[in-house]
Amino acid sequence: MKSRPQIEQQGADASPSVATLFDTAAVAERDSLNPTELGLLLSSLGLVFTPSAPQVRRSSAVEWRVNLSNTREFGMVISAGLGGPDFDLNEGNFKKDRATVYAATELTDAVDFLRLFKRTFAYQKLSSVAAPPEQCPADQQLLACFERLLALANGFSKSNPDAPFVLRRLELNPVQIGIQLNVQAAHCEFDVPMVGPLARPIHKIEKLIHPASIGIIGVSSGSMNFGRIILKNLIGSGYDKSRLTIIRPGETEIDGVGCVESLKALDHKLDLLIVAVAASAVYPLVDEIIETDSVESVMLIPGSLGETQASREPTAALAQRINAAHGKPGGGPIFLGANCLGVVSHPGRYDSWFIPLERLPKPQKKVERNSVMLSQSGAFMITRLSQNPWLDPRYMLALGNQTDLTHGDMLEYFAGLPEIHTLGIYIEGFKDLDGLAFAKAVRKAVLKGKQVVVYKAGRTAPAKGGVMGHTASVAGDAALFESVVRQAGAIVAEDFNTFDDLFYIAGALHEKKIGGRRLGAISGAGFEAVGVADSIESDNFSMEMCALEPDTVRLIEEVLVTKKLNALVEVRNPIDINPGADDEAHLQVVQAFLQDPNIDAVVVGLDPTAPSVRALQASKLRPGFDINDPQSTVHLMPPLVQRNDKPVIGIVDGGQLYDAMSAALMDQGVCIFRNCARGTRALVRYVEARLYADSLRGRF
Repeated sequence: MKSRPQIEQQGADASPSVATLFDTAAVAERDSLNPTELGLLLSSLGLVFTPSAPQVRRSSAVEWRVNLSNTREFGMVISAGLGGPDFDLNEGNFKKDRATVYAATELTDAVDFLRLFKRTFAYQKLSSVAAPPEQCPADQQLLACFERLLALANGFSKSNPDAPFVLRRLELNPVQIGIQLNVQAAHCEFDVPMVGPLARPIHKIEKLIHPASIGIIGVSSGSMNFGRIILKNLIGSGYDKSRLTIIRPGETEIDGVGCVESLKALDHKLDLLIVAVAASAVYPLVDEIIETDSVESVMLIPGSLGETQASREPTAALAQRINAAHGKPGGGPIFLGANCLGVVSHPGRYDSWFIPLERLPKPQKKVERNSVMLSQSGAFMITRLSQNPWLDPRYMLALGNQTDLTHGDMLEYFAGLPEIHTLGIYIEGFKDLDGLAFAKAVRKAVLKGKQVVVYKAGRTAPAKGGVMGHTASVAGDAALFESVVRQAGAIVAEDFNTFDDLFYIAGALHEKKIGGRRLGAISGAGFEAVGVADSIESDNFSMEMCALEPDTVRLIEEVLVTKKLNALVEVRNPIDINPGADDEAHLQVVQAFLQDPNIDAVVVGLDPTAPSVRALQASKLRPGFDINDPQSTVHLMPPLVQRNDKPVIGIVDGGQLYDAMSAALMDQGVCIFRNCARGTRALVRYVEARLYADSLRGRF
């Protein structure tokens, strides 16, 4: 991909003629180009504009389209796909990336975007009717077209400080490939540049997650309100009482923590102030916080700010005052929230969530906590962690309304922490241009070897309405979001269960080598072996069941003879090793598969209901034949997983009787799923993302 200076130079080279066209239109009080100006613009891009040509489609003609759009969230985006009159119909009837592909122009180049475009049905049609390469080299034409369009986009983008105008959108539809690229219809709009918000001092997030001192406003001395619950959680999570201060007039101490009358009465500057007052009290309090310069970071717990019609205007004004403070020496305080559940920081030894610890205990499930969860919805984090404590993030932060700190800010900061390997993020909407900042931070994280798993809410019209009422966010186009963020390197989940699976598998397999897409599948149940094979495809990627090496076949045959299963089992991939196979047989076959150079990853059904497997917490029929037996999978599998650098996914498909087996394996770092389809699909998506990340790191 071209570096930013190279792209800007190309834009600058085109600027005199293009800027003149925009200037001429602006003088005429137009924000769009007329047909003559469009012809000149397209000519400068090496395109032929034929709006007056008869609109007669030859049988061999393929109509496609390419657009540049200055989006609210991602800035300049390039898109391409099927064109002509059937465009809207095609969008709703094709699989992902078949009708249209999108990319942020600052995160792609012509070669990369052509790679994306080759996924579309439009490109497949172009390839099927293309003339001989010496007459119509379609790839070369497309490459040149995309390169010129990207230079135009980045030369006239909001993020280019030297741009005299900002391109709003350029639509070319339909376009046909012949000796030249012919554009039959076009539309171009532009704007004048606008001044954006000041940069937030995101280095102060360090104060937010590792505060040496914490103050709280809104603690009741006589009832268990949110402020009092937060105080209890802070103390219960191990934060030193001597470093806590309650701001409450008329009290000297609450629950053993000292009180002061006001922010002005503080004898030291607080690293973190937690605000748990009524929403109406927030506006004057924020002004006091800024004026006294008594705090480095602020957590705004109250809801409803910006979520109701009456509160939107005053909340927007509040955000402007906060942003203006970032222009002061030192950058002013940073604000998390409002409508914010709070923060759990295990290294900072504090939990400021207003959920009592008895309702959501947070025992350590990982040997080393190395992930972070960022979410606009606090309840999203609560339910995810309650259902799957093995996610076990190092930090959990609720962003709420993004009155100040945004998704892009948070991801930019945590992408730079070497101790963080995996980031799980729930998004309802972006502030203006923060989608681009977020996508850039995704790319930064991926290039540093990290994994980013994202779920975006608001995929349907009713859901978008719910998002607006919850955290005052504007939910953008779902297809655009997914394409841009995936292209940046993130793993995008389509629902809550998929988010759980992908975040979990990313944390469990981060240290494993992903050498390719070849899969080995093992089970004692025939349906499970077949189920794995049936689950190896995603929308744009597929793993493959490879043939076993002769040495692997011999090793497995020896295991089967020893276990007296040789007459019942045919050695192949996937393999059904029969319900008579015990724990040791399963794992010996896994080891043989892992040694096979044709296999990159293994999925193994651990057959908990099979009578030969030690899967029960305690057996009444065969006392001692359970998970506590040294010959059980619970004891044998963790060392096998640890000594091999290839990924192994264990499947424990059974009911509550087998929860103990699953938990014991997961506690030891073994990646376990409770059904084969879900586990295999997660692995396929994960392998696809890891291989793409490797290709990104190879290019930059």
